[in-house]
Amino acid sequence: MCPVGSDQGVGQGMATLARIADPVTLTLFAVALSSGFATFGSVTALGDVARHFGHVVSGHSIQDIVGLSGSVLGLGLSTLRAASLLALPLASLADRRGRTPVLRRTLVAGLLVTALAALSPAYWFFVACFAVARPLLGATTTLVQVVTVELSTRAHRMRLLAVMTAGTAIGSGLSALVHGLIRGPDSFRWLFALALVPLAVVAPWTGRLPEPRVRPGEHPMAHLGEVGHEAAGSVVRVAVVAFVIGVATGPAGGFTFVYGEGVLRMLPRSVSVLVVVSGLVGFLGLLAGARLSATLGRRAAVAVGTVLTAVAAAYAYSGGRGAFVAGYVVGVGAGGILAPSMAALATEVFAHRYRATAAGWIAVAGVTGAVAGFALFGYVSDVVPASVATGLRVPALVTFLPLLPVLWVLRGLPEGRDLELA
Repeated sequence: MCPVGSDQGVGQGMATLARIADPVTLTLFAVALSSGFATFGSVTALGDVARHFGHVVSGHSIQDIVGLSGSVLGLGLSTLRAASLLALPLASLADRRGRTPVLRRTLVAGLLVTALAALSPAYWFFVACFAVARPLLGATTTLVQVVTVELSTRAHRMRLLAVMTAGTAIGSGLSALVHGLIRGPDSFRWLFALALVPLAVVAPWTGRLPEPRVRPGEHPMAHLGEVGHEAAGSVVRVAVVAFVIGVATGPAGGFTFVYGEGVLRMLPRSVSVLVVVSGLVGFLGLLAGARLSATLGRRAAVAVGTVLTAVAAAYAYSGGRGAFVAGYVVGVGAGGILAPSMAALATEVFAHRYRATAAGWIAVAGVTGAVAGFALFGYVSDVVPASVATGLRVPALVTFLPLLPVLWVLRGLPEGRDLELA
């Protein structure tokens, strides 16, 4: 198996990458799963962490219900997302030092710091640990997408990106499942400590990943984080789309367990089962997204997935358990439509010498959008009281829907399905 730079060469040397049983595909899938498990742990355990380090009393505010105020929770989650901005220089290093060496190191470091969070003596120590782990794991996920694009043919690229998206989703679902099974005052500590398992099992296999070949005469950009002038406009457009997606998906996913367990008083196991079962709908979404991307293109799949995700999230937080379940399940399916095409949009339209850097900038935009979404959602949730009947309807409507018209910028992007890798 010999990785090369062009689509034709990749088709000859990496044809087996299209098969799920291929060792390279399995290794990348395992890395995506490990990254998803470790990253989602902060969201999964947020309710437990809030109760452990906060003070639950009888009342109707978010602080009364879950132990910490919406502003404190929002600030903590915003801090995690803001720290993810460091994923840009980490991803950019892959354009200089190679994809797989950087991927291997960010995975190992991210899993180690996640495990360290198990020793958290206070809420802000937990935040600090994940603030360090998030950019490392974010860079890992970004590089999984970049390597997948560069080691696959155009015919199989969307299928493989869907596989990697599924790996991240399965890791997140596994984190939710473990959260539901391990109960007790220190359950979140056991969840974080389990990051040591992929550290021991998956990380050693990353040394066998092939390195996509650099083209003759190709050199990295002069400055860290720089992309070519010809690509700047496309980077900005994709980044704007990523920002809009981040505003909606950040708080929509970040407050899932706090809302379901705290406001709606659902059993932790029920919320965990919902997350796991909705993964089946997410799989159908991946299939639908791949089909939509092949017929109408990447841009259409991103637009449809983003609109469905935002609308479903607004409905999920509108009040009542039925709305929460239906909105969450539809939102996961919409995320399946969105994610692979967005990953393709963030990688395949850019040249090899700055592809990882461009993907890093786009990840930064998504993080910035999530930070803004968390801050707005948390602030409004403090101003407008929550209840089982009304849920967090006003924060959801104010946060998730207003920016959707900005998706019009997609029209100015090239259609990746018609391009050869540069």
